[in-house]
Amino acid sequence: MSATGKLKVVINKPACCGYGVCAEICPDVYKLDENGIVYVDDEIVPEGQEDLAREGADACPQNAIKLVSA
Repeated sequence: MSATGKLKVVINKPACCGYGVCAEICPDVYKLDENGIVYVDDEIVPEGQEDLAREGADACPQNAIKLVSA
């Protein structure tokens, strides 16, 4: 991670199949559009949500979400 410890969400939208597991685990970070496809309001994970954001990304059956150092 970078010195600031911030994480950035990278979404591969074409890979998302709309299972919604990420949003169930971490609704403060992951949102679903009208088609059930994941998006984020802000690509930077809010402080204190890092563990849940990782868990949500790891739970994606399609590996459509990655977290990288911001």
